[in-house]
Amino acid sequence: MAKPSFRLQKLLRRTRFLLFFLSAAYLMTGSLLLLQRARVALPPGPRAPGPLQALPVAAVALGVGLLDSRALRAPRVSPDLPLGVDVPRGPPARARPGPRWLRTRNPELRQPRRGWFHHFVGDPQGAPALRPEAPGPAVGGRGTYVGCFSDSGRDRTLKGAVFFDLRKMTVSHCQDACAERSYVYAGLEAGAECYCGNRLPVTSVGPEACNHECKGEKGSACGGVGRLSVYRVQELQPGSRKRRTVTYRGCFRLPENGTHTFPDSLLQPNMTAEACSGFCSQKEFPLAVLRGRECYCAYPTPQFSLRDAVDSSLCGRGPEAPRQAEYCEVYQTPVQDTRCTDRRFLPTKSKVFVALSSFPGAGNTWVRHLIEHATGFYTGSYYFDGTLYNKGFKGEKDHWRSRRTICVKTHESGRREIEMFDSAILLIRNPYRSLVAEFNRKCAGHLGYAADRNWKSKEWPDFVNSYAAWWSSHVLDWLRYGKRLLVVHYEDLRRSLVPTLRDMVAFLNVSVSEERLLCVENNKEGSFWRRGRRPHDPEPFTPEMRALIDGYIRTVDRALREHGGAGLPGEYVPR
Repeated sequence: MAKPSFRLQKLLRRTRFLLFFLSAAYLMTGSLLLLQRARVALPPGPRAPGPLQALPVAAVALGVGLLDSRALRAPRVSPDLPLGVDVPRGPPARARPGPRWLRTRNPELRQPRRGWFHHFVGDPQGAPALRPEAPGPAVGGRGTYVGCFSDSGRDRTLKGAVFFDLRKMTVSHCQDACAERSYVYAGLEAGAECYCGNRLPVTSVGPEACNHECKGEKGSACGGVGRLSVYRVQELQPGSRKRRTVTYRGCFRLPENGTHTFPDSLLQPNMTAEACSGFCSQKEFPLAVLRGRECYCAYPTPQFSLRDAVDSSLCGRGPEAPRQAEYCEVYQTPVQDTRCTDRRFLPTKSKVFVALSSFPGAGNTWVRHLIEHATGFYTGSYYFDGTLYNKGFKGEKDHWRSRRTICVKTHESGRREIEMFDSAILLIRNPYRSLVAEFNRKCAGHLGYAADRNWKSKEWPDFVNSYAAWWSSHVLDWLRYGKRLLVVHYEDLRRSLVPTLRDMVAFLNVSVSEERLLCVENNKEGSFWRRGRRPHDPEPFTPEMRALIDGYIRTVDRALREHGGAGLPGEYVPR
């Protein structure tokens, strides 16, 4: 009897504790609502702002579970709130659904999205900082604070090397990124965004407009909404990456109309590639063209597309090689080609809901980079990845069904998920390459490589057995249930980028200029290429794995041909 009696006493103690906890939570919730009502009932007049006044009523109610997601979308007053209380609303472009939106299909991404959403609800855009003192210029970096400027929209002055960091943005981090690409000025906006350039914005505003703190550096000003805290970058910070150098692109024939094609030039004796590149970098040109003592700055154009390189000896490179007057050396400068870096959300909701569908590891992120720079519009995602957002994919934060993005990334398959979209770009990559890329990502992130122990463990064969079947079923499901498809092979994009990208942009019903496509080609690498040491074993597939994958390749090839396509590229199909 002693043992059951002990268990009963233990259960009763736990029950009392649970009742006490629930009662305390109930009383705290009631206190918050009473305080909020008391604030509304106060007579008009000046009063010191309290911490509760900074929270919208909708945010308080949502935190205790009194409002559902529709309360954030509806313009009316919620029935759960007392009469006479208006629910504050943010700008329409930032409206979001409620907790139901947090239920991403990818369990690995639930926590990042949930954390970001509550941060977003509690810190509406445009709300002033709640610190007793306004943030000021950073004093720890080697750059010089210039001032607060207004610089936004498609014609912004600082638009090179753009990236975001919602959690760890600091002034030094932004300065290093700009100095690495040889930019002179670093501008920080809204506490988490970094922009670079070599010219100051035209419109200067008061320092009080730059009232947002840096997300990773308390007390330092990081701009505001549409406002930039601008610093002059003098040199790289200690421990940062090295400054990028010039890259030789090749020897090319000058355009037919000669050097008049190039918008800027410099003439001096003993001209070097470094001097020419430095001059063109300062002018924010991506190409430095060198011919003897003549230096020209340029962009890739239809007349000077850099596709027909000739032997370098014609430019005088090599022992005793005479230089031909009609040829020139071309170098890539560290700065970006900024003609295609402007991106924004669609001005109106898209009538056609387009998916960018692929198996994981097929290069979806890289293709999003190409599409965004070609069309000038952000792409969305069925998931949320903070790493991608920090690299400039601003559509990651937008709800995937908002229809404010040009297309939506997805790895989903199955009839229900596919039929939600009106059309889709189906991206296919060689399964051998896709499997290796996805295994690297799962083990070491977007930019890392899996360790040797991962390849030698049981994890790798298990991964191949399950994911190889998914590669096949993903393509087959989209061919079966997709309403309107454009099949794109990753390898075709690598071999012939501009023609393939032109077909994709036409499928998205967007008109772009040839100059913009050439700009995309000049910036084609993006920020998500793996660098460093590759795995020492270039052939991780066993004969059994190959037999399995080859069978799936034949199945997908046959399905593509039956669908009216050309089948898989020859390098996929076992012969």
